[in-house]
Amino acid sequence: MHDIRLIRDNPEAFDQGLAKRFLEPQSDEILRLDRKRRDAVGRQQEAETERNTLSKQIGQAKARGDEDEFNRLRAEVDRLKSVLEESGADAAKFEEALNQHLAGLPNIPMDDVPVGKDEADNEEVRGWGTPKEFSFTPKDHVDLGEGLGQLDFERAAAMSGARFAVLQGGLARLERALAQFMLDVHTSEHGFTEVSPPYMVRDGAMFGTGQLPKFAEDLFHTDDDRWLIPTAEVPLTNLFRDAIHAEGDFPARLTAYTPCFRAEAGSAGRDTRGLIRMHQFQKVEMVCVTRPEESEDELERMTNCAEEILRRLELPYRVMLLSSGDMGFGARKTYDLEVWLPSQDTYREISSCSNCGDFQARRMNARFRREGEKKPEFLHTLNGSGVAVGRAMLAVMENHQNEDGSITIPDVLRPYMGGLEVLGA
Repeated sequence: MHDIRLIRDNPEAFDQGLAKRFLEPQSDEILRLDRKRRDAVGRQQEAETERNTLSKQIGQAKARGDEDEFNRLRAEVDRLKSVLEESGADAAKFEEALNQHLAGLPNIPMDDVPVGKDEADNEEVRGWGTPKEFSFTPKDHVDLGEGLGQLDFERAAAMSGARFAVLQGGLARLERALAQFMLDVHTSEHGFTEVSPPYMVRDGAMFGTGQLPKFAEDLFHTDDDRWLIPTAEVPLTNLFRDAIHAEGDFPARLTAYTPCFRAEAGSAGRDTRGLIRMHQFQKVEMVCVTRPEESEDELERMTNCAEEILRRLELPYRVMLLSSGDMGFGARKTYDLEVWLPSQDTYREISSCSNCGDFQARRMNARFRREGEKKPEFLHTLNGSGVAVGRAMLAVMENHQNEDGSITIPDVLRPYMGGLEVLGA
């Protein structure tokens, strides 16, 4: 959500920020609704003040026995009651329209975000590792998994439909090993606190992190008005909603391993083969909630935490600074980590780390109070994949495959795999 006061003070800057998202100017309509709302509130307050004054005069007239004045004042109070009802209804109507308008607008990009319409305008920040040169033609993860007899799309589709998979045997254990490894690194070395959150949330939680109302079609909804989480970012960030916290509680760094559910309504025809884009997948998520002056440093720190996972898994990757048109709805600045996939001869996203500024905190009313200060301030929120477990697994499979179709287990995962060094049929 955007700060209406900043839009009032500098509408041109607001429209310039939206222009980086390739959106038309919005400040005129926003300020029109704001004026209508404030005018209605003003009429309401004036009528309330006048009614209070007249109420005192009614008592005085009654005490004097002045029946004509008493009746005249009563009639005026009745008229003001209608004014109060009408102005109150107008204020509520225009406030709702204003909030709906603001809720549909994305966050404003930071100054150092490259302006561009899509991923073609993203900028590479750095890279790590060199893609392996194979002495044979590398297989993709689907052929590898099916060759091992441990990845099954057909039986998953029979019971659940497309974009689901069944893992079994060594691959199921590899998925679990990856998640445990990530959680151990983030909690024991990176200072994150592990959380086991709900997998279903209400409308307010989805609104707070920006999934609603704009992206409802990309979500799964239950019959009792709950939503399956698309990422653990939703419940973790909402832990701070509707409260004023102590300054000393921040930065707060949380991590969780959860299933994630996405309808993928806007991805028809994209990544239909394999595990890249599923309706249900596992992810280790990182969330940081902090004071405004610390959020830029926290974004760099969080991104490095995700990078460390890929380095220890010996997976070549690159860090991309997303352009204004490729960023998510709630982000001010985003780094994508893209891992090398030999079968596609390219890099694919495996983690996305974003600084949302106070955009989500305003929607959630998540605030803190500095020591010695009376007025609370909105917190800044950040989120990042630490990383997507399914994509990490397929990257391990492809980058560490052998000519016979077996997969060499990275050293850091072997303790989680019972000492297994090679995953074979």
